[in-house]
Amino acid sequence: MTEISQQDQRCGFIAVVGAPNAGKSTLVNALVGTKVSIVSPKVQTTRFRVLGIVMAGTAQIILVDTPGIFAPKKRLERAMVAAAWSGATDADHICLLIDAHRGYDDDARAIVEKLKEAGRKAILVLNKVDLVKRDKLLGLTADLDAEGIFTDVFMISALNGSGVADLMAHLEKLVAPGPWMFPEDQVSDLPQRLLAAEITREKVFLALYQELPYSVHVETESWEEKEDGSARIDQVIYVERDSQKPIVLGKGGKQIKAIGAAARTELEELLERRVHLFIHVKVRDDWSEKRGHYSEIGLDFDA
Repeated sequence: MTEISQQDQRCGFIAVVGAPNAGKSTLVNALVGTKVSIVSPKVQTTRFRVLGIVMAGTAQIILVDTPGIFAPKKRLERAMVAAAWSGATDADHICLLIDAHRGYDDDARAIVEKLKEAGRKAILVLNKVDLVKRDKLLGLTADLDAEGIFTDVFMISALNGSGVADLMAHLEKLVAPGPWMFPEDQVSDLPQRLLAAEITREKVFLALYQELPYSVHVETESWEEKEDGSARIDQVIYVERDSQKPIVLGKGGKQIKAIGAAARTELEELLERRVHLFIHVKVRDDWSEKRGHYSEIGLDFDA
């Protein structure tokens, strides 16, 4: 990239908010051009705020990928929703992502009402439009536009990339003059140890189809740089009950081997080097009630 003087630089934070499984992380990854946030077909995959950093001309666009917003019941859920609203409150602009296939449901209505109460405008991004017939899509757009808080409307498919470039061009124009907040080659604020743990947690979500993934927490215990340029990464998958441990391990350790192989492959692609990944499974029945766990990933234990 040609060197750009600080006086010509532009920078801004844009929060991507929405109901669980609307496709926020998929969109952020697509805009950044590489994986900075984990994804799965299950709701509530993202547990904490992740920044995705995009360079576009003279602009540095800092995308705030937030947990899905819903009616929380448990402590972890309350902390996740609080993190999402904090990300939206602090951002210069907001993109409200709505699953067009799901429509204007109760979760989406609650978010719109909260934005109204806060006096915030937003960019409406209808996702998964390739799954919706044109007449339904037009009706959905009209219903949402009538709420009076949307400055622009974009119709996209974050998964296949349709419409993403147009949204990116719009975001580039939005950010105001100001110095960049991050080095221009940085794509996320997520430390490598935490990213590695998130990659493994994603593979657990994808491999296990019961409610178990929501009882799982992954920590990177150690990271050793080897002389040959490779990395040894030791991780622990924590579950809440003894009965859950055999599910993660699988018969003869088959499940944990598959999870580890998938995580290692993706980590090697992201880190562009060989990875030696060692995963253990332990029972910690109160991990979701540990204050230290929340502070480690930037969540408010008392939310």
